[in-house]
Amino acid sequence: MFSRKVITENDLVDLRGKVALVTGGNTGIGYATIEFLARKGAKVYMASRNKHKAQKAIVEIEAELRKIGEEESNKGSVHWLKLDLSDPRSVKEIGTGFLAKEERLDILVNNASHPAYGPFKLNKDGLLDIMVVNHISHFVLTETLLPLLKRTASLKDSDVRIVNVSSAAHAGVKPDSFIGKESLNIQYGESVTGYINTYGNTKLANLLHIKNLQNRLSAENAGITCLALHPGTVMTEGSGDLLDSIPFIGWFLKTCFGPLVFVSWKQGAMTSAFAAAGNAVAAERKRYEGVYLVPMAKIVEPSSYAKDERLQRELYETTVEVLEDIGVVF
Repeated sequence: MFSRKVITENDLVDLRGKVALVTGGNTGIGYATIEFLARKGAKVYMASRNKHKAQKAIVEIEAELRKIGEEESNKGSVHWLKLDLSDPRSVKEIGTGFLAKEERLDILVNNASHPAYGPFKLNKDGLLDIMVVNHISHFVLTETLLPLLKRTASLKDSDVRIVNVSSAAHAGVKPDSFIGKESLNIQYGESVTGYINTYGNTKLANLLHIKNLQNRLSAENAGITCLALHPGTVMTEGSGDLLDSIPFIGWFLKTCFGPLVFVSWKQGAMTSAFAAAGNAVAAERKRYEGVYLVPMAKIVEPSSYAKDERLQRELYETTVEVLEDIGVVF
C-alpha cells in the first residue's frame, strides 16, 4: 500500500499536454494542488469566483514555475475560470461553456469548500448554502463535464481522474436517508460541534457522490478513475476562521496549538496531487477506483455510511430531483 511522509513531483505522472480543472485554488489546498499539477506540465484551470484573488494567485504560481529552471516547453500554465459554486445554474452554464472551450479534460479536482463554521442559511431555492457549495454545485459541474471527461478517456494512453476532496469529518454523522429535499438541509445545531457535523454531512455527500459515480462509470467501462480523500488537518483560511469562532479560547488554540496540529497548504495538497496525478494510481487504476485516501496517499475505509449503496443511490436521485426543480437538467 502506498504511504509516505511526503509526496514529491517524482511521484506524479508527466502531465504535458494534459488539461486539469481545480475548483477553488486561489488559496489553501487548491492553490498548492494547482502548483503541483502545473509543475508537471498541465494546463490548469483555477475555477473560482473572485477574479482579483485568482489573478494574484496565478501570478504567484507562475513566479514559482519560473524558478524551476526547466525548459519553457516543460512547464504548465494556470488560467482563471470564473465559477460561483453558490449558484448551481451558473455552474451549469460555466460547465457547458467549458465543453466548447476545451477539446479534452484529464483531471477534475472538486476541491473548493464552504467553511465549517456557521451559521448556515437556506438560499433562494430553499437549499442549505453549505450543501450547495460543497456537494450540489460540484455534482452539477461533474455531470456537465462528464461528456468531455469520457471523450478524453477514450483517447489512446489516457488517464482520466475525478477527485472529490472530502474530510474525516464525514465519519461524525449517521444519516438515516437522503430521500427528499429536506435531507440535504439537515443541520446539527448552532454549537461549534454542530457546525462541524453539518459540514461533515456535506463531506459525506462528497464520498457518496464519488462512489456512486465510480459505480456508474465502471458499469459503462468508461475508463475513468474516481477518488475521494481527506487532506489532513490543514491551516487554511477556513480552519483559521473556525478556530477564531470558538468563544474565549479560539485565539489561544489557533496561536499556541495550531502550529503543532495543522500542516501547511503544500503538505495538505500532497494527497490531492497524488489522487489527481500519482504514478501509483496510473499503474494500478483498478485498485484505486472509488477509494478513500488519507495522508499520505494511504487507502483506508471510510465510514460504513459512506459505503452504503442505498445512501449513495438516494443522494444521487435526490440531487437530480432538486436540480430539476430549479431548472438544472442533464
